Amino acid sequence: MTKLALIRHGQSAWNLENRFTGWWDADLTAQGEAEARASGKLLAEVDADFRAGFTSVQTRAIRTMWLALTEMQRVWLPIEKDWHLNERHYGGLTGLDKAETAAKHGEDQVHVWRRSYDIPPPPLEVGSTYDLSTDPRYRGIDIPNTESLKMTLERVLPYWQQHIAPGIIAGTDTMIAAHGNSLRALVKHLFKVPDDTITSLEIPTGNPLLIELDPNLKPVSVRYLDAARAQALPDLP
Repeated sequence: MTKLALIRHGQSAWNLENRFTGWWDADLTAQGEAEARASGKLLAEVDADFRAGFTSVQTRAIRTMWLALTEMQRVWLPIEKDWHLNERHYGGLTGLDKAETAAKHGEDQVHVWRRSYDIPPPPLEVGSTYDLSTDPRYRGIDIPNTESLKMTLERVLPYWQQHIAPGIIAGTDTMIAAHGNSLRALVKHLFKVPDDTITSLEIPTGNPLLIELDPNLKPVSVRYLDAARAQALPDLP
């Protein structure tokens, strides 16, 4: 069986401030760095020979991968960075305090924006403080102005199929350091999680999700490496 480790980035500055982050490039906090190192220590104990790694182009995911690989003594591992693994774009909610947003729009409406599968938040206005159209890492990319989880899956899945899955089929143990929603989208695909339950599945920070896949990319086992901090696991398909 080939092993796939999914690592959600450690706590970011905007996680700490309880703000909607999405594509904005918030860095790790000291706690987030510690969580990334903890992920690396857990992965170092796994009976696996990780030979490929993938991250988004967002600093918090990239640094999580670096710190984890340092703990694993695998900083030499080739890493591919791509925007298709970015966090879900929170549109006009980007930068807003979550509690203040709930007070303004109502908790029910904010819950729909955050947790429905196919209803995106309001779009980000052109020229907003958080408009990334001049960011060099997105040059030539049609940047979304908002995304639902469904829309996130629609960009993650082709990248998975074209760039990551072939190596796993060939037997390459692989690591992905990304984000709560891009990883949730991938889990939905691999485990065939229904639309109405996927948004309740949480992937914690600092606790890699280890999946064993057969040559047909069917999961045959799944577990969190830190059992004491494990969240509910998806059912095997």
